[in-house]
Amino acid sequence: MTQENCLENSDKDEKEDCNDRGSTIKLKRELGLFSAVNLILGVMIGSGIFVSPALALKYSGSVAMCLIIWTLSGVISLLGALSFAELGTLLGQSGAEYSYFREAFGKMHKFWGPLPSFICAFIYVIILRPAEVAIIVMTFAEYAIQPFTTDLDLHFKSIAIKLTSLSALFVMTYINITSVKLFVKVQNVFGLFKIFACLIVIGGGIYVIATGNNEYLQKGFEGDKITAGGISLALYSGLWAYDGWSSVTVVTEEIINPAVNVPLSISIAVPLITALYVFMNVAYMSALSFTEMTSVPAVAVAFGDRVLGAGSFLIPLGVAIATFGCAMSVQFGVTRVCYTAARGGHMIEAFSFVNIKRLTPAPAVALQAFITTIFIIVGNIATLIQFASWFLWFFYGLAMVALLVLRKTHGHLPRPYRVPTLVPCFVLLVAIFLSVLPIVHDPSIKYLMAIAFIVIGIGVYTLFVYYKKTPTKLLNKFTFLVQVLFESVPPNIPANYED
Repeated sequence: MTQENCLENSDKDEKEDCNDRGSTIKLKRELGLFSAVNLILGVMIGSGIFVSPALALKYSGSVAMCLIIWTLSGVISLLGALSFAELGTLLGQSGAEYSYFREAFGKMHKFWGPLPSFICAFIYVIILRPAEVAIIVMTFAEYAIQPFTTDLDLHFKSIAIKLTSLSALFVMTYINITSVKLFVKVQNVFGLFKIFACLIVIGGGIYVIATGNNEYLQKGFEGDKITAGGISLALYSGLWAYDGWSSVTVVTEEIINPAVNVPLSISIAVPLITALYVFMNVAYMSALSFTEMTSVPAVAVAFGDRVLGAGSFLIPLGVAIATFGCAMSVQFGVTRVCYTAARGGHMIEAFSFVNIKRLTPAPAVALQAFITTIFIIVGNIATLIQFASWFLWFFYGLAMVALLVLRKTHGHLPRPYRVPTLVPCFVLLVAIFLSVLPIVHDPSIKYLMAIAFIVIGIGVYTLFVYYKKTPTKLLNKFTFLVQVLFESVPPNIPANYED
């Protein structure tokens, strides 16, 4: 396709992007400010705040301390996200931590330098994110089919959940393969519905408080468990619900005017979600006792049954909407990590290919769908993400180190956005605290599993990346198959490329 054909055959929205498309085949900049804000909302607002926000209450021990934990979690998330905004606008690359580690540490040592970026991509792409998508989409299925499976026994209900999960996964994979523009439209609609679902809970809480039923809230600091280990576990619970604040930096190359829209979208979305989460917890605590909140399987459902009456069906509906949108957005983000890592030589090259017509990383999307399908079929994968927060904050802390390193090694480059040095230093201290204290306070086999995955990653890196012991003939056949199936070519192929 030539530049003239691009302009001649495109619709109005596509013409403005033809300057980019005229020279190379690559991902398009489709996400403006509104869409970037909705992407953050899409990843951050999942099932956690509706289904299991009680762990923070359990570990903090009191209503007041719990609300402090939720507020502090929001502040930490904002500071971390703003630090990522500096990194994202400095480098202008998708992939978030992968790209930052590669740029900061890649040239320090021939073997060890590229290793952090590879381990990050390996764990995110092969294990954590697809397992997370599987858990989220199975939660969606459970709430989506709830009205229709009340009479089924557990075995058939489990089958129904898996079939619904696979169907939902197919839909979100189709959306992410088809076009970024379609993803943006669906995500924006789901984002608005998520906000509405949160406001329903907050409105119910306002009603309860207005009627004078606030005895549970009046308990204040009664029952505090202020210990370093308890606070770290409470923060883990809160921060897990906030996870996703880095999502906009994962897709920096697809953000319109990223120098402005990346930090601005973070500055809008994270405080908004912090306010929603804190007020939703106030609403829960206004209607449910400490014992009820820490014992029911789904806090928002229990809240809806007690407060919303005939409107209680809105809560399961809200959970279904939140989880589907969240799973779709997480899949969208991790495919960009896979795409960037493959482009950097740390994944099979074919997963960096771009569909020549739709300009989406179709092979990377298909890979994530395949891995997620395996996790859904296996089913019992909750233990795989028990240590997810530990990994996340380990990588977040390393990203703060990367930021400080890049200020030394890339100090000459212009920075469209810069945070005070105190901010990444503070986030680094929080990451160290969250990486060390849980192991000391609650030693568990899950941390040995985390170390095992790192060791496996080092083995894969040594054999296939460092020593390049790859089955060349097999990979060539695989690459040809990928190109044919997904009509894809390597990124930066000239746009007048013809089959």
